[in-house]
Amino acid sequence: MTNNASRSPFSRWLKWLLLLVLLLIVAGVIWRVVGGHGGMPGGGKPPGARGGHRGGAGGPPGMAMMMGGATLVHSGVASSADVPEYLNALGTVIPNASVTVTSRVAGQLEKVFFTEGQKVSAGQLLAQIDPRSYQATLAQYQGDLNQNQALLKSAQLTLVRYQKLAAQDSLSRQDLDTQTATVGQYKGAVAADEAQIASAKLDIEYARITSPISGRVGLRLVDPGNMVQTTDTTGIVVVTQMQPAAVTFSVPQGNIPQLTKALHGGQSLPATAFDQDNSRALAQGEVKFISNQIDTATGTIELKATFPNEDESLFANQFVNLRLQTNILKHVTVIPAQALQLSSDGSFVFVINKDNTVTRKAVTTGPTFGEDQQAILNGVEPGDRLVTEGIDRLTNGSKVQLADESKTTATAEAK
Repeated sequence: MTNNASRSPFSRWLKWLLLLVLLLIVAGVIWRVVGGHGGMPGGGKPPGARGGHRGGAGGPPGMAMMMGGATLVHSGVASSADVPEYLNALGTVIPNASVTVTSRVAGQLEKVFFTEGQKVSAGQLLAQIDPRSYQATLAQYQGDLNQNQALLKSAQLTLVRYQKLAAQDSLSRQDLDTQTATVGQYKGAVAADEAQIASAKLDIEYARITSPISGRVGLRLVDPGNMVQTTDTTGIVVVTQMQPAAVTFSVPQGNIPQLTKALHGGQSLPATAFDQDNSRALAQGEVKFISNQIDTATGTIELKATFPNEDESLFANQFVNLRLQTNILKHVTVIPAQALQLSSDGSFVFVINKDNTVTRKAVTTGPTFGEDQQAILNGVEPGDRLVTEGIDRLTNGSKVQLADESKTTATAEAK
């Protein structure tokens, strides 16, 4: 009993001693990580970390700012440029002309003279219908013509004799009039035969089916050996003219005043067709035509852009993204897109002053310019230096150090 009682105070003292040592170790580790200078080069900053303040003191960026240091930032300079304004719309490629080639005479399709997908010229022979029945009809009409021409000749000679006899009062007036009418009858027969011959020749010409336009043929719709009828609307082949090509698209009716001012004045607006991913430009063209009425169902108006399409990158019925240039803003301030920030109060930038402090300025944005610049309509002037990286650590009036100047100074000191 006595032995156990004597050990109890010693055990409690030992436990408190161990607990105190443990607390001291933890406090030392915390001081070393948060406020100490050991453990990492450069005062506790990981290699390559940006931020901090002048003088090289360690610690996080927030601590550096509380200690009155400058925040390391990257910057860009505002400049002036002519910035185009665009309208974007989804368009459909349509051919300049598309013709379904059908036969104008009935008969058996003897032969086709094109290869599917081939480019053809206007007037080029595409197919041949069996012309023999039309040739036989032509021969018949020519025979009738010869017969009626001979009868006409005979009637005309008889009329001349009757006129001489009538002048000598040796023939009645009635016989003379009858012969005159007979001559007129044969003249009419000859004229009818000539018209029938012309029609037969035209049928023979129609038996040679030619391309009405220059373009590219599609797939063959009828094979040789089939009977072709004039009432057949399927056709033999479709010829599509895609040089030039056109793109129809619609824009909201609110853009009509701006568009009609240019298009009704005889001007054209530059247009670019992009692929369906809007990542690759397919063709450059222009818009000259605007519809004369608004679609009441959608509140839009339709326009047509034309493209030379020399490389045939546009196909009929292809969906494309169209970018229409409607205006050019002259001498507008442009800034690096990274410098523009958005908040609940609107767009803003941080302008770097001559004393290396920053001022937060609200700006009015315009269209984007190129891939990495933004037009600014109000709030920034050309020549202003703006923060592009490190903005999240800044407030109005913060002190900054430019990363480019730091690199220049370090290089000079090394030399």
